[in-house]
Amino acid sequence: MRCLIAAVLLIVQGVVGAQEARLRVIGSAQDGGLPHAACTCERCEAARDDPSRRRSVASLALIVGAEGEEKVFLVDATPDVRAQLDTLADVRDAPEGRVDRAPVDGVLLTHAHIGHYTGLMFLGFEAVHTQGLPVWCTPKMAAFLRDNEPWAQLVRIGNIEIREIEPGTPFDVGGVEVEALKVPHRDELSDTVGYIFRGDARTVLYVPDTEPWRTWEVGLIDVIEREGVDVLLVDGSFYSPDELPGRPVASIGHPLMTDTMDVLQPLVDAGTLEVLFTHLNHSNPALVPTSDARAEISRRGFGVVDESQEFPLDAIE
Repeated sequence: MRCLIAAVLLIVQGVVGAQEARLRVIGSAQDGGLPHAACTCERCEAARDDPSRRRSVASLALIVGAEGEEKVFLVDATPDVRAQLDTLADVRDAPEGRVDRAPVDGVLLTHAHIGHYTGLMFLGFEAVHTQGLPVWCTPKMAAFLRDNEPWAQLVRIGNIEIREIEPGTPFDVGGVEVEALKVPHRDELSDTVGYIFRGDARTVLYVPDTEPWRTWEVGLIDVIEREGVDVLLVDGSFYSPDELPGRPVASIGHPLMTDTMDVLQPLVDAGTLEVLFTHLNHSNPALVPTSDARAEISRRGFGVVDESQEFPLDAIE
C-alpha cells in the first residue's frame, strides 16, 4: 500500500511540477517557551534581556511550491502561533489592511499537550476565524478535539475540518508524502505521534516529544533505517537529569540529549544521519551557545536547531 501511495504521489507531482518542498523551524522550545513563565533562571533572564536568546514553542512549517505559489502547513499549533505566523510572511501572499482568514493551508498535530495544540484557539471565532482549515491528527486526538470545549466549537462552526490519520499509513499534504509515527509519551489526553516527511532527495523524521528510547517497541535505529531517514529533528528537552531542582526529570519522561547521542553516534559518525535537537526545556544548558553542553553536542557531530533553519526535501542545496 505504501508503495502504491508513493507512486500516485510521484505521478501527481509530475503533472503539477516540482513541489520544491522544505521544512522550516519556527519554534524550538519546550511547551513553556523561553523565557518560561514565572522563571528567573539565568537562561530565562537572558532571554528577557536579549530578544535574540528567545525561543518560541517547538513547531515546523512545511512549505510547498514554487516562489509566489507556496502553500504552508504548520506542524503543531503552539501558544506562540501569532508570532510564528509573522515569521512566514515571506511565503504568504496575505491581504493588505485586514485579517488573513486563511493564514496557513493546514495543521498537523502531534498530541494534546499544551505546547502542541492550544494555538488552535487563535483560528477560532474570536480571532482569525478560519473556514474549513484541514487539521490532520489521529482518531484519539480527533476525539479529544470534538468532545471538549473550546476545541469542539472550532469543529462545530467549521473553523477547522478534522482529517483523521492512522500511524503507519502515508497521506498527502500539499503533494508531499507524510506519515505519522506512533511514539510512547505521557498520553493523558490523546496518543502521540511524530511525522515522517518524504521528499525526492531527503526524508526527515520529526519527533518533538517522546519517552526514553528504551520504551520504544521498535528501536530508534531500526526505525531510522526502515524508513530511510536522512535527518532527525528530535526531542532535546533535557541535557542532564539534575536540571529541575525539586522535580525529577525522570518523572516527566523524555530521553536525555546524552542518551540520544549515545544511541545514534554510530549513524552520525558514519555520515548517514544528521541529528538536531529541538523542544529544549528552559532548564537546558544547551540553550546557551557558549555552554559546555553545546560544545559537547557539536564535538560529537550533533546540533541544536536554529529558528528559521530550513531543510529542503526535494533539492539539497
